[in-house]
Amino acid sequence: MLIQPGELLAKINSPADLKKLDQSQLVQFSKELRQFIVDNVSIYGGHFGASLGVVELTTALHYVFNTPEDQLVWDVGHQAYGHKIITGRMKEFHSNRVYKGISGFPKRKESEYDSFGVGHSSTSISAALGMAIASNIKGEHKKQHIAVIGDGAMTGGMAFEGMNHAGASDANMIIILNDNCMSIDPNVGALKEYLTDISTSHTYNKMRDDVWKLLGKVSGFGKSAQEIVGKLENSIKSFLLKQSNLFESLNLRYFGPVDGHDVNHLVHVLNDLKNIPGPKVLHCVTTKGKGFAPAEKDQTKWHAPGKFDKITGEIQKKPDLTPQAPKYQDVFGHTLVELAEKNDKIVGITPAMPSGSSLNIMMKKMPERAFDVGIAEQHAVTFSAGLATQGLIPFCNIYSTFMQRGYDQVIHDVCIQDLPVNFCLDRAGFAGADGPTHHGNYDIAYMRCIPNMVVASPMNEAELRNLLYTAQLPREGKAISIRYPRGKGVMPEWQTPMEAVEIGSGRKLKKGKDLAILSIGHIGNYAMEAAEKLEKEGVSAAVYDMRFVKPLDEKLLHEVFSEHKKVITVEDGCLMGGFGSAILEFMAENDYSSKVKRLGIPDRIVEHGEQYELHAECQFDTEGIFKNALLLLETSLSTKV
Repeated sequence: MLIQPGELLAKINSPADLKKLDQSQLVQFSKELRQFIVDNVSIYGGHFGASLGVVELTTALHYVFNTPEDQLVWDVGHQAYGHKIITGRMKEFHSNRVYKGISGFPKRKESEYDSFGVGHSSTSISAALGMAIASNIKGEHKKQHIAVIGDGAMTGGMAFEGMNHAGASDANMIIILNDNCMSIDPNVGALKEYLTDISTSHTYNKMRDDVWKLLGKVSGFGKSAQEIVGKLENSIKSFLLKQSNLFESLNLRYFGPVDGHDVNHLVHVLNDLKNIPGPKVLHCVTTKGKGFAPAEKDQTKWHAPGKFDKITGEIQKKPDLTPQAPKYQDVFGHTLVELAEKNDKIVGITPAMPSGSSLNIMMKKMPERAFDVGIAEQHAVTFSAGLATQGLIPFCNIYSTFMQRGYDQVIHDVCIQDLPVNFCLDRAGFAGADGPTHHGNYDIAYMRCIPNMVVASPMNEAELRNLLYTAQLPREGKAISIRYPRGKGVMPEWQTPMEAVEIGSGRKLKKGKDLAILSIGHIGNYAMEAAEKLEKEGVSAAVYDMRFVKPLDEKLLHEVFSEHKKVITVEDGCLMGGFGSAILEFMAENDYSSKVKRLGIPDRIVEHGEQYELHAECQFDTEGIFKNALLLLETSLSTKV
């Protein structure tokens, strides 16, 4: 079912079409754009609140600027649905985040209007600055460069690095701060409080409007008059806010705050700003989920709600006819609280993902021992290291894809110092519809190469509980990385008694004589299913859950290679340097000569789709393991499949 756009929206196939509208029509156009997003996401799912909050801003940006000649960078891509619709993707918007459909984020290969691909946060200022300086070098001085950064993304250190550089340049760029006090969860920290002070200071806002008008009146008298007014404006800001203006201190001209939902005023302001040279900040105050009451009321819940009834606001969930296994993240969240209630040294840390990681369970029950540090993965890692030096037991919970942003800190601040920090890597392996910017493909490879690091992955909920229990036991040094996937496990009755796991020990799950299947993590459930399917075909396959990539269970591997000349390794991670590579290294170092087939994520960018679709594409689902086992045994597929 394709959603029919409103009368004005139906005429828009590009920003050039939008510019044909009279400015008086932009309010109605914005209503139609917002409704189109609501209609589509309610049926097809996707991110929701962030794009609703920037409908008017998106409209104004494409109305004022000459995109794609003018460069527009979104940070992060959750905000960009309206942008995609305006820039020629309205007819295929229903395929958003669907396998083989359009991406849920801006993507350079998808459209010339997507000037920079985004998925991780805090990158827009650096990217736009690079574009602006490149334009200066090429003599393209009239070209505009706009970074739209959510205030959640502004808590990332990279945003400050970009602003620090921009303030020392003459780059022609506008940084638009989309201030809604939200990332996925409510923002935290001093920056949030600072922005709140600015946006709620009625005295300052009235005086700022007066200064803005004054600037417009005297600007015709030349540069000296502008400099005088600029200094006056800075002084007023600092005096009324009783503190220096953060952005002005970085030599960025600050304008705002303005109402981010007043499309006509935004058009006026943006037209003025594009004629003022140099780096500038426009502070827009918006409401995440604007125009859809339930999303405005519960912004975290409606960040990406899935399918819902747009009339009642009821989020659609399939009824569970049988007991369901929990999400791995919830097993982590509840188990950590269970352990922390008995061990007062345990603390939890997350970089702005308390609900996504389920650390919010601990934050609610033990707020003094659970910390949301904002979108600041580097800080989260080193903060955890600091806690560990004082004898506390930090569980630093970061999505696998975001852990990459703190990699230097893992090496220098944790492993070189041999500190017992516990990293719990959620969304390891394919992340699903969020696509390649969110896939956690690389953590096995990048963690196992670091000295003083243990790398483990549970096959099910009970194993996750056991690994968490083991990680909080006293140990001398060595960090532990525990990876687990997005989504549900396999055990409805998951609250099993916990027991210590010997570091570096694997498990033999099934005997077999024809070949051995070695797996790591949840994907081992596919291996067991494939082995059972092979058994029906007369093939006897042994199955081993290795549980640890580092250190490997060498005793178990000697058994495998002594008894089997044909071996399959299976992992939901990159083949380059991953689990299968570790097995090959062991085999070579110990002079074994078995034939090994590695199954995992190939050396290419795998796009978005449901996890099972991507597993099948890369041939490490049940069917893929089954077929590769038959090929390895040189059995004719025509008679076996």
